[in-house]
Amino acid sequence: MKRYIYCVAAVLCATPAMADTINFDDDATGAPPAGWSCGATGKGSPHWAVEADPAAPSKPNVLKQSGNATFPWCAKKDVAITDGFVEVKFKPLQGREDQAGGVVWRWKDGNNYYVARANALENNVSIYHTTRGSRHTIKYVDAPVATNQWHTLRVEFSGKRARVILDGKPYIEVQDSHIEGAGAVGVWTKADSVTAFDDFMYGGS
Repeated sequence: MKRYIYCVAAVLCATPAMADTINFDDDATGAPPAGWSCGATGKGSPHWAVEADPAAPSKPNVLKQSGNATFPWCAKKDVAITDGFVEVKFKPLQGREDQAGGVVWRWKDGNNYYVARANALENNVSIYHTTRGSRHTIKYVDAPVATNQWHTLRVEFSGKRARVILDGKPYIEVQDSHIEGAGAVGVWTKADSVTAFDDFMYGGS
C-alpha cells in the first residue's frame, strides 16, 4: 500500500501545475490574438493575424503569419514558465526561401529565447538559442515535413534539457544552458514562410 501511494504521489508531482490550450476561436479576425505580442528578430515586416480557416484542426480560426521578416515571432507574454512544455499544430502553406513553423520558450524579449522549428523545404527539425538578437544552432535532424499539411510540434524542457517531438515522434534531445529562468512561450516562423497555427498548448511544472 505504501508503494502504491508513493507511485500516485510521484505521478501527481510530475503533472504540470498549470496548463492551457488556445485555439484562437474567441479572437477577432484581422488582428493578433488578445494578450499576445508579435514582432520579429532582425529586419522585415511580419504580419500576424487571426484568420478564419475552414480546414483548421479546431474551427473556425487559426493564427497566420503572412509577412516577410528575418525571424517573425508571436509570444504570449503573460506566461512565465521555467520548466514545462509548449506544443502547437502548424501548417506550412508557402514560401520560396523557407516554409517553417516553430515554437519559442523561455522568451525574455524579441532578442532572447529558445526556438524549435520544422521546415517543409528542408525536411528537418532544429533547435536554436537566440541571444542578443543572434540565432545559434544547437542541433539539426532530418524529418519529413509536408507542405500544406497540419503537423504537431512539441518541446518539453526542464533545466538544461530540451526534447523536440514532431508528429508524435521524438527527434532531438539536447542539453543547453544559454537561457535560464522563466520566460514566455509562443510561435515563430522564418523569412517568407506563410504558416498557419492552431491549438497552441503550454504547461509549467
